[in-house]
Amino acid sequence: MAEGRTLTCSYYRVKLRPVQLRGTRGARWLAALTGFTLAAARQGTMGETQDWFAEGGRPPIMNIVVCVKQVPDTWSERTLRSDDSTLDRDAADAVPNELDEYAIEEGLRLTEANGGEVTILSVGPERATETIRKALSMGADKAVHVTDPGLHGSDALVTSEVIARVLGRIGFDLVILGSESTDARMGVMAAMLAERLSVPQLSFASKVETDGSAISINRQADYGYDTVEASLPAVVSVVEKINEPRYPSFKGIMAAKKKPVETLTLADLELDASAAGLGASATEVVSFAKRPARQAGTIVADEGDGGTKAAEFLATRKFI
Repeated sequence: MAEGRTLTCSYYRVKLRPVQLRGTRGARWLAALTGFTLAAARQGTMGETQDWFAEGGRPPIMNIVVCVKQVPDTWSERTLRSDDSTLDRDAADAVPNELDEYAIEEGLRLTEANGGEVTILSVGPERATETIRKALSMGADKAVHVTDPGLHGSDALVTSEVIARVLGRIGFDLVILGSESTDARMGVMAAMLAERLSVPQLSFASKVETDGSAISINRQADYGYDTVEASLPAVVSVVEKINEPRYPSFKGIMAAKKKPVETLTLADLELDASAAGLGASATEVVSFAKRPARQAGTIVADEGDGGTKAAEFLATRKFI
């Protein structure tokens, strides 16, 4: 730029000095300096004077929210409680949902490429802070933890309402989730959030690209992938093939202890206790039984009729 240019956003103005800021290098410098999206910064380096507005009165940087759930370790024995048939979370070791780690990694990569920040959002008991801190140690900037005794037994419908309330409170450009949780295996949260928030949903992403105003993904399919595009804000669910999550460094672990974590209750979200929990859920476990002990298998001796015997065995078990 031969002359100084002014970029404005909804609550501050940045005056650029009369220096040359051409190409990608100049755009990245401007994005880092001002917090603008890379797309907006590229416009600024082209010598144009533009007004850049962000929804909710904040600067137009990439505000990525990653939903993270704490789940029972899949290698441990998981049981249901006898009093209300809900998952007994104290009976097993608690770990971050594995598929959510890919969502965290993707959020970090997008902000590293485009600027912005990553906020971790988790709904769960107090012990979920362990999972939140791990996400922060990977590089996320801050977190929101919704915890309330009244949430016990909430199904996906109730949980989606709680998360949508939080997202409306903190604002977002992009919400990223793992494709499913390893405890419920429902894979419906992304669709529910998109419906409640009235934004596009892009599911089963194996690749994500964004310029801060639009998003494009490769949607995993049996025959390869589909390319799906949408404008921001949006909700995206990712699959495990999208990346390789980073390991928290010692520096990251220490830094995570000082990163802000906002704790919210149902009252903070203006939700009555009667609107959450098992009583407000549309689904429930009616009954359950413990898995029977594994019995000795059947040995089929092949005396020329092994195939027939095997088929008869499968037929009695209604496999064929």
